[in-house]
Formats: sequence, C-alpha cells, structure tokens
Amino acid sequence: MKKVKEEFRKYNGNFGYRRITMVINRKYKKQYDEKRIRRLMIQMGLKSHIRRSNGYSTKTSYINIEENILNREFTGENANEKWVTDITHMTYGFGNKAYLSAIKDLYDGSIVAYQVGRYNDNPLVMNTLKEAIKANPDAAPLIHSDRGSQYTSKEYRYLTAEAGMKRSMSRVGNCIDNAPIESFFGHFKCESYDLKNYKNFEELEKDIDKYITFYNEERYQKRLNSLAPLEYRRQTVA
Repeated sequence: MKKVKEEFRKYNGNFGYRRITMVINRKYKKQYDEKRIRRLMIQMGLKSHIRRSNGYSTKTSYINIEENILNREFTGENANEKWVTDITHMTYGFGNKAYLSAIKDLYDGSIVAYQVGRYNDNPLVMNTLKEAIKANPDAAPLIHSDRGSQYTSKEYRYLTAEAGMKRSMSRVGNCIDNAPIESFFGHFKCESYDLKNYKNFEELEKDIDKYITFYNEERYQKRLNSLAPLEYRRQTVA
C-alpha cells in the first residue's frame, strides 16, 4: 500500500489502477493483478483524474476534401504506416490563446512531431509536418486529419504529396474518426494542462515538452505489453 501510494503521488494522481499495476509490477518485479491494486487504491481513497470534453471543435473546410481512408482502423502493423494529426487549443495568462499541433503514430501511439504556437494557422501545421518528415525521412504513411482549413490547404497537399503520403480525412461532425489523437489531447489536458494555471506562453510550452517526453518514454500502455511507446518501438525494431 505504501508503494502504491508513492507511485500514485509520483504521477500526480494521473494513473488509475491499471497503470499503477503496470508500474508496481515492472519496478518491483511483482505479478500483482489489477483487481488487487484497484481494491487497495479504493481502500486508500486514491482516485485518478477524470477526463472531460471542453466542447471545442475545428472550423471545417469544404474544398480539397479527401475520403476517410483510415475508416477507424486505428492500428498499424508497422512503424510510420499510419499517422493521425490534429490541433487543440489552450489558454494562458489573462485569456491568451495557444495551440498544440501533433502527429501520432498508430503503431505504438508515440508522438512523432509537435509544435506549439500562438496562432491556429498554416505555419503551425506545416512546421509540425516538416518536423515529422525530417525525423522520418523514409516514411510515407497514410496521414489522417479532420477537414480543417490547414489540412485542405494547397501547401498541406503539396508537402504530403512530395513526401509520398496518402491523405485521409474525417467525415463532417465525426470526431470519433480521429479518436486516437483526440485521446492523446485528452490525456495531456487531464494529466498536465488542467492541473495548472499558466502565467505565460513559455511556461506552457515547457510543460508541453515535459509531458510529451513523459508520454513517449514513461507512460506505460497495456496494449504495448506494459511498455511506453518509444520503448515498444525500440524493442520491436531491435
């Protein structure tokens, strides 16, 4: 119980009984089942944060539309086979807006590229895409997005075509079509962003960097054999 409480506090109450079980079993070389850890956490009153939707939606474009090729097939058999991307908004200071653009690989759930900006504009998305291409120069994935104006722009079409990527887009009003990246944003806000009030852009940006490093390298996932995304990728590549 002492170790469970220590690990729960270490992760700021963000881990529920499933991830706490993975942490305990890996760190202390144990084989506890989830039911036992859940019972102990209930007994100690340890309850993880609950994610809630903020109701924000992206303005949809109706030009340069692509078919929903991904079609909710949210698993990839190989690294850089399927990417999903989107933007989420945040605030800092006295109502100032900031935006996080990210690309997620459906193979291991890792964030392959991201950018933080003060404006929800084309450069934010294009810089994210260029970062992903630079880090994975031989990749030519299917890349899925919503129908936002950045993703239907000529520049986005040009960059993705030049990299040999195939574009896919969600249907109108179907956020579930891009559920994996929405899930990541939900975890980020629940486990990091919502826990603080940010005084300035730099403070917010620093926390985003810290969280994505944690998400990629330390946030264990049951579907990845209790490994973190990049840990899983390195193991399978090796």
